[in-house]
Amino acid sequence: MVAEVLVSVGYGVSIGWGWGRLVDSFVVTNGLMALTFGLCGAVIAWYRPANPIGWLFLADGIGHATTPLADTFAHLVTDHTAQRALVTVSLAAWPWSIGLFLPLALLLFPNGQLLSPRWRWAAIGIILTAPLFVLEMAGSGEPVSPELPRGLLTISSFDSLQPLWTATEVRNLAALLLAVTCLAIRYRRADETGRRQLLWLLLACIIALLFVTPWAFVAGTPILVLLAIPLIPIAVTVAIVRYQLLDIRLVVSRALTWALLSLVAISIYAALVAVLDSLITSQVGRSAAVTVFVALIIAPVLPRLQRLVDKALYGDRHDPARVASRVGEQLSNPTSAGLPGVIAAVRAALRLPYAALTINAEVVASTASSFSGEVVLLDLSYGGEVVGVLEVGVRSGESGLSPADHRVLDLVAVPLAVAVHATRLSTELQSSRERLVAAREEERRRLRRDLHDGLGPTLTGVAFSADAAANLIGCDTPRAVELLTQLRADTRAAIADVRRLVDDLRPPALDELGLVGALRQRCDHLSFRADGTAIHVQLSADALPPLPAALEVAAYRIATEALTNVTRHSRATSAVLTVRCTPDLDLCLIDNGPPTGPWTPGVGLQAMHDRAAELGGTLQAGPTPTGGQVHANFPLPHSATGSPSGKLEGSR
Repeated sequence: MVAEVLVSVGYGVSIGWGWGRLVDSFVVTNGLMALTFGLCGAVIAWYRPANPIGWLFLADGIGHATTPLADTFAHLVTDHTAQRALVTVSLAAWPWSIGLFLPLALLLFPNGQLLSPRWRWAAIGIILTAPLFVLEMAGSGEPVSPELPRGLLTISSFDSLQPLWTATEVRNLAALLLAVTCLAIRYRRADETGRRQLLWLLLACIIALLFVTPWAFVAGTPILVLLAIPLIPIAVTVAIVRYQLLDIRLVVSRALTWALLSLVAISIYAALVAVLDSLITSQVGRSAAVTVFVALIIAPVLPRLQRLVDKALYGDRHDPARVASRVGEQLSNPTSAGLPGVIAAVRAALRLPYAALTINAEVVASTASSFSGEVVLLDLSYGGEVVGVLEVGVRSGESGLSPADHRVLDLVAVPLAVAVHATRLSTELQSSRERLVAAREEERRRLRRDLHDGLGPTLTGVAFSADAAANLIGCDTPRAVELLTQLRADTRAAIADVRRLVDDLRPPALDELGLVGALRQRCDHLSFRADGTAIHVQLSADALPPLPAALEVAAYRIATEALTNVTRHSRATSAVLTVRCTPDLDLCLIDNGPPTGPWTPGVGLQAMHDRAAELGGTLQAGPTPTGGQVHANFPLPHSATGSPSGKLEGSR
C-alpha cells in the first residue's frame, strides 16, 4: 500500500507533473487517504486483532492506493487493451472504500460488533448493494487523466440508467445515515468510556463535514478539502487504542461551536446574497459588503454559542450561583432524597462522571456503584473540623478538575458541610435517645428484679409470720414470741432493701449534705485501702450554685468511681479532687501514682464516659507523667450561676 502510493507520486513527479496536476488527478487525496486508512487499520489490527474495523480500514487503504497506482501504470503501458483494463481498475478500486468499508466500519464501531442482532440486516444490505456504487463509478468509463482511453466496463446506455444511479446515491446516503443512527444509539446506551470513544469520532465527523460539504454543493471548491476525510480513521484509531489521550470534551466543545457558527455564517451569507443580488449590481462590490456585514453579525454570536456548547458538556460550572441554588433546593425540600439527592444534583449540574459523599470512611451517598477513573477528594469542614469528604470523578480525558470546577465545588462545600454536620448531630441525638431509653428500661428491669426477688419474698414472709403469730398468740405464746422476733428481723431486712433501692436511684447524701458535702464524705470513706494502708485524699471545691439533680448524680458517681479506682488499682499515696464552676462544672481527680501504660477501658471507665455524654459533657481519663488523672466537664444550664462564694477544703 505504501509502495503503491510512492510509485504513483514518484511517477507523476518524474514526468513533470506539478502540484496542481497531482491534486487534479486525485493522486494527493487518494494517496493520503490510502496512507491514513491503511496505517490506522494496521495499528488497530496490531493492538486489537479481533476487531474487524482494523482489517476494514486496511482494505479501504488498499482500495484508495490502487486507484492512483493503476492510473500510473496506464500511462506506462502502450497496449490499448491493457490501458483500458488499468483504467477500469482505477475507476473500480476506490468506490469499495466509500460504499462498503467505511460505512461497515462505522456500523461496527467501536468494539467490532453490531449493536444488536436486528442490525445484521443493515450490514447485509450494505454488503449486497455495495457493487452498485462500483458499477456506477466504473460504468461511465471516464478516466481520471483525459489522455487515457475509456475503461473496459463502459456501459453504452449509461445515461439512460440515471434512475438507477440516483438510487445508488440514495443508497450511499442511507448507509451513512444508518451508521450515524447506530452511533447515536450507542452513545445513549454507552458508559463513560464508550461515550469518550464516540466523541472522538464525532469531532472528526464535524471537521470533515465542515470541509467536505462545500465541495459537494459549491462549484469551484478545491479538491484538497477532501483531505479532511482522513481525520475519520485517525479519530477511530485514537478512540479504540488511546481514547484518554486528551480532553476530548473540550475539543468537541470548540469544534462544535465553530461548526454551528460556520453553518450560521453560510446561511446568512446565502440569504444576503440572494436578497442583494436583485438590489445591487456586481460593480458595487456586493461580495465584500456582504462579507463585512456577515462578520459584524457573527461577532457577538460566537460567545453565546460557546456558552451553549459548554453548558451541554460541562453543565453549570460557569454559573456557581445556579449550582448552589440546586443544592439549596435539595437541602430545603423535605420530600427530596436528602444527601444522596444533593450528591446527584452536584454531579448533574457539573456533568461529572462520578460523585460520592464519605463520612467517617463510610460512603453514605454515591451516584454510581463503582468508578475506575481518577477521583479528587475535597474536605468538608465545619467549625474547623472535617465532617466529611466529597469525592468527584474527573471527566474523561482531563488530568484534573479545572479552576472553574473548584470554584463551584468550594461554594457548594459550605452548605453541604452544614448539612453533613446537622445530619451527624441528628444521628447522634437519635443514638443518645436510644441509649437513654435502653438505660431507663434496664433500670426498670433491675428495679423489678430487685423488688420481685428481694423485697417481694421478704414482705410475703413478713405477712405469713404475722398471720402465724396472730394464730398462736393464745395457745402457744413462746412460739408466737419467736415468730414476732423473726418478723422484726425480716422487717428490718425489708427496710434495708428499700433503702438500698432508694440509694441506687439517688444517693441520699446529696439531699442531706449537697454535692460538696457528699464528696467530702466519700473522701473520708476512701482514705484507707482494703489492706489497711492510708491514702491522703484532699478535696478542693468552690461553693457551687444550685445544680440540676441529674448533673449532681452524674458528678457524684464519676467522682466516686474515680476515687474507688485510685484506692483499688493505683499505688498512689495521695490524691486531689477539685470541683470548680468556670463557668462550666469542672471536676478533676489527680493522684501521684507511678506512671503506667495506657489505661484499659473497663466497665467503670465506660460508665463514666456514658454519664458525661448523657448530659452533653466530656470526660478524659488516663496516665500523666505525674500520675493518673480523670477530668470531667459539664455545661451548666442558664439558670445556674457559677459565681463562687467561698473556698471549702477538706483533708483526710
